[in-house]
Amino acid sequence: MNPWIYLLIAIVAEVIGTSALKLSKGFTVLGPSLVVVAGYASAFYSLSLALGRGMALGTAYAVWSGVGTALIAVIGWLIFKEVLNAKAVLGIVLIIAGVVLLNMNTASH
Repeated sequence: MNPWIYLLIAIVAEVIGTSALKLSKGFTVLGPSLVVVAGYASAFYSLSLALGRGMALGTAYAVWSGVGTALIAVIGWLIFKEVLNAKAVLGIVLIIAGVVLLNMNTASH
Protein backbone atom coordinates (compact mmCIF):
# COMPACT_ATOMS: atom_id res chain seq x y z
CA MET A 1 0.00 0.00 0.00
CA ASN A 2 1.11 3.56 -0.66
CA PRO A 3 2.87 5.11 2.38
CA TRP A 4 0.67 8.21 2.04
CA ILE A 5 -2.40 6.08 2.78
CA TYR A 6 -0.77 4.86 6.00
CA LEU A 7 0.11 8.45 6.88
CA LEU A 8 -3.50 9.53 6.30
CA ILE A 9 -4.69 6.72 8.58
CA ALA A 10 -2.14 7.83 11.21
CA ILE A 11 -3.42 11.41 11.04
CA VAL A 12 -7.07 10.40 11.38
CA ALA A 13 -6.29 8.05 14.28
CA GLU A 14 -4.26 10.72 16.06
CA VAL A 15 -7.00 13.31 15.63
CA ILE A 16 -9.61 10.89 16.99
CA GLY A 17 -7.37 10.02 19.94
CA THR A 18 -6.61 13.65 20.72
CA SER A 19 -10.29 14.62 20.48
CA ALA A 20 -11.16 11.82 22.91
CA LEU A 21 -8.39 13.02 25.24
CA LYS A 22 -10.45 16.08 26.12
CA LEU A 23 -13.52 13.91 26.70
CA SER A 24 -11.58 11.49 28.93
CA LYS A 25 -11.37 14.18 31.64
CA GLY A 26 -7.89 13.17 32.74
CA PHE A 27 -8.50 9.47 32.04
CA THR A 28 -11.36 9.37 34.54
CA VAL A 29 -14.02 8.44 31.92
CA LEU A 30 -13.46 4.91 30.63
CA GLY A 31 -14.93 5.08 27.10
CA PRO A 32 -13.02 8.11 25.86
CA SER A 33 -9.89 6.89 27.66
CA LEU A 34 -10.00 3.65 25.67
CA VAL A 35 -10.47 5.65 22.45
CA VAL A 36 -7.37 7.71 23.34
CA VAL A 37 -5.23 4.60 23.80
CA ALA A 38 -6.58 2.93 20.66
CA GLY A 39 -6.24 6.13 18.63
CA TYR A 40 -2.64 6.77 19.59
CA ALA A 41 -1.66 3.10 19.21
CA SER A 42 -3.21 3.05 15.73
CA ALA A 43 -1.58 6.36 14.84
CA PHE A 44 1.92 5.24 15.80
CA TYR A 45 1.49 1.87 14.14
CA SER A 46 0.27 3.46 10.90
CA LEU A 47 3.05 6.05 11.04
CA SER A 48 5.59 3.24 11.40
CA LEU A 49 4.10 1.52 8.35
CA ALA A 50 4.42 4.72 6.31
CA LEU A 51 8.06 5.03 7.35
CA GLY A 52 8.69 1.35 6.70
CA ARG A 53 7.45 1.76 3.15
CA GLY A 54 9.98 4.43 2.30
CA MET A 55 8.49 7.74 3.38
CA ALA A 56 11.12 10.19 4.61
CA LEU A 57 11.05 10.72 8.38
CA GLY A 58 11.02 14.53 8.11
CA THR A 59 8.18 14.49 5.61
CA ALA A 60 6.12 11.98 7.57
CA TYR A 61 6.49 13.79 10.88
CA ALA A 62 5.91 17.25 9.43
CA VAL A 63 2.75 16.22 7.64
CA TRP A 64 1.49 14.08 10.54
CA SER A 65 2.02 16.71 13.21
CA GLY A 66 1.14 19.74 11.07
CA VAL A 67 -2.08 18.43 9.58
CA GLY A 68 -3.04 16.87 12.92
CA THR A 69 -2.49 20.16 14.74
CA ALA A 70 -4.51 22.11 12.20
CA LEU A 71 -7.37 19.60 12.30
CA ILE A 72 -7.43 19.57 16.10
CA ALA A 73 -7.64 23.37 16.16
CA VAL A 74 -10.62 23.25 13.81
CA ILE A 75 -12.27 20.44 15.79
CA GLY A 76 -11.73 22.40 18.99
CA TRP A 77 -13.48 25.35 17.39
CA LEU A 78 -16.35 23.38 15.81
CA ILE A 79 -17.07 20.75 18.46
CA PHE A 80 -15.70 22.08 21.74
CA LYS A 81 -16.55 25.75 21.01
CA GLU A 82 -12.97 26.89 21.63
CA VAL A 83 -11.85 30.28 20.38
CA LEU A 84 -10.30 30.35 16.91
CA ASN A 85 -9.30 33.97 16.42
CA ALA A 86 -7.19 35.63 13.72
CA LYS A 87 -3.91 34.71 15.46
CA ALA A 88 -4.93 31.06 15.66
CA VAL A 89 -5.94 31.02 11.99
CA LEU A 90 -2.61 32.63 11.06
CA GLY A 91 -0.83 29.95 13.09
CA ILE A 92 -2.67 27.20 11.20
CA VAL A 93 -1.78 28.84 7.88
CA LEU A 94 1.88 29.02 8.93
CA ILE A 95 1.85 25.36 9.97
CA ILE A 96 0.48 24.37 6.58
CA ALA A 97 3.01 26.61 4.82
CA GLY A 98 5.82 24.99 6.82
CA VAL A 99 4.66 21.51 5.86
CA VAL A 100 4.50 22.51 2.19
CA LEU A 101 7.98 24.07 2.30
CA LEU A 102 9.47 21.06 4.05
CA ASN A 103 7.92 18.73 1.48
CA MET A 104 9.30 20.88 -1.35
CA ASN A 105 12.74 20.64 0.21
CA THR A 106 12.50 16.87 0.71
CA ALA A 107 11.27 16.34 -2.85
CA SER A 108 14.31 18.11 -4.23
CA HIS A 109 16.74 15.58 -2.70
